[in-house]
Amino acid sequence: MLLVGFIFGAVGSAMFGTDQFLDKPEIHLPPQPIFPADVRDEHLGLLQVEGEDHGEDAEAHFTPLGATEFAVTNTLLSSWFTTVVLILIFVTAARRRSVIPGRFQGFVEMMIEGVLGFAGSVLGPEMARKTFPVVATIFFFVLFNAWLALLPFYQFLGFTQDGEIKAHFLRSAGTDINMPLALALISFVFVEYWGFRARGFSYLKKFFQLGKIFRGKPSGLIDAFVGFLELTSELVRVVSFTFRLFGNMTAGEILVVMITFLVPFVATQFVFGLELLVGLIQAVIFAGLTLVFLSVATSHEEH
Repeated sequence: MLLVGFIFGAVGSAMFGTDQFLDKPEIHLPPQPIFPADVRDEHLGLLQVEGEDHGEDAEAHFTPLGATEFAVTNTLLSSWFTTVVLILIFVTAARRRSVIPGRFQGFVEMMIEGVLGFAGSVLGPEMARKTFPVVATIFFFVLFNAWLALLPFYQFLGFTQDGEIKAHFLRSAGTDINMPLALALISFVFVEYWGFRARGFSYLKKFFQLGKIFRGKPSGLIDAFVGFLELTSELVRVVSFTFRLFGNMTAGEILVVMITFLVPFVATQFVFGLELLVGLIQAVIFAGLTLVFLSVATSHEEH
């Protein structure tokens, strides 16, 4: 199958003059609207206008959603699908729990204990239990969203025109910059909340170190500048969180599509294995950095 995929893929067809097994893929970076139908048809060029042929140049009619428009996109559906899967997994494991766990319950408990142990190693046991629900939700959502996107029906379920898929019904939510941005904002607000809860309004001192300036000491300018850098780095976290996850998930999806086009069948499986690892790494990084920033925000500096 690897040899057949090479011969009839884009690489083999260019070398041996064979017919390509797959057409050249089309990659849409903006999320595509799915519902309501009129918005979907308008933006994807699926509307058939009398006297016009949209068969070959339908791509030219594709337009992303405007800033004031709302529609259920394929990435939003994917995030809902991931949420439902996670709820079913944990609710099913909790309803059928027993003193001697079965395989499924044992697997779920192993995942929870692994994340809790990871959080405890950074924050300590007590703080880890307090912050565990949000941190674990972030970890499992990023992980399962990346892994579920590798299921085959993500690639072949969609709305077609003239035998071609114009919009996939589901697409990894990580490839829509809105989802990583939303997670980054949740992480940011969560860290700041615990910073204020642990240290009160004294938490602001690391951003606004103006005491020496008010006392007329020139060295206060250095403290103020350091505080400005701290505030900037705190805000930049939102940007770095967002584009790290968005960039890796989008690059992974493009890589899968291109390898499938260049060398279909068996070669694609190696990329799928790589994407499984990338999904795990991104979940660990996102949750891990949130834990590190929580530890910094809640620690009381000793002077």
